[in-house]
Amino acid sequence: MVGDVFGEPGRAALAKLLPRIRQEHAIDLAVVNVENAAGGFGVTPPMARAFLAEGADVLTSGNHIWDRKEIVEFIVKENLLLRPANFPEGTPGTGFITVKAGPHRVGVLNLMGRVFMTPIDCPFRKADEIVPLLRKETPVVLVDMHCEATSESQAMGWYLDGRVSAVVGTHRHVQTADERVLPGGTAYITDVGMTGPVDSVIGVDKDLILQRFLSQMPVRFEPARGPAALHGVVVAVDPDTGRASDIRRLRVPA
Repeated sequence: MVGDVFGEPGRAALAKLLPRIRQEHAIDLAVVNVENAAGGFGVTPPMARAFLAEGADVLTSGNHIWDRKEIVEFIVKENLLLRPANFPEGTPGTGFITVKAGPHRVGVLNLMGRVFMTPIDCPFRKADEIVPLLRKETPVVLVDMHCEATSESQAMGWYLDGRVSAVVGTHRHVQTADERVLPGGTAYITDVGMTGPVDSVIGVDKDLILQRFLSQMPVRFEPARGPAALHGVVVAVDPDTGRASDIRRLRVPA
C-alpha cells in the first residue's frame, strides 16, 4: 500500500519505483492513494490510467478527490478508482471493491475520517456495513483510512482489529513509525507517508509554506521540485485466514 502520490515528482517516483518494488518484494496486489497527484489537488483521468498501467491494482483517494471536475465522469465508469465509502448516499463512484490477486481475491475499502475534516457519514458505522460484504467474497480486506487526526486512525485500527487484514492511514504525508500487527491479526500504521518531493513541507514548495507561516497571508501552493521518494508499507497476509503476519515500512528514494 503506497502513500499519497503528490504532484509530478510523486508521479515520476511511482512510475520509476513501483514496478521494481513489486518485483523485489513479490507483491501480489498494490493499492496506491492518488488524491494529490494533479499538482497536489485531485487526480485526472489520464493520470489514473497511467497509474494502473504502471502496476497499481487499486487506486484510493480522500478529501481532494473532487478537485478536478473531469474525474467525476471517470470514477463512475472506472471502479478501480475509489472515493471514500462514507461520502453520502448518491455520491458518484464506489468506496470499495474486490479484485483478483493471482489465485486469490482481495477486498479494498476506502474510508475518510471526520475530525478536522468534512463532516461526512460515520466511517466506523460504514465499516460495519461494508466489511461483512467484502468478507463474504474474501477473508483478505485492506482499508485505506484517510484521516487528519492520528487518534481517529488509531481508533479505526482497534475497531477493525480481527475483522480486516490491514488498516493503513493516509493524508498527513508524514510516515509514522508505529507499524505493528495488532492482537487480532490486523496490520496497522497511522500513516504510510507521501510519495513525492523530499525537500518540501508535505509536498509543497517549502519557501511558499514558510512565507505563509511568517506572513499569515494566502499563498498559492505549488509542488516542490527536486528529489522524491516513495513511502508505503508491505503487508504479508495469510490468504486463507486474512490474518496479517507482518507489516514493513518502505522509504525508497527515486
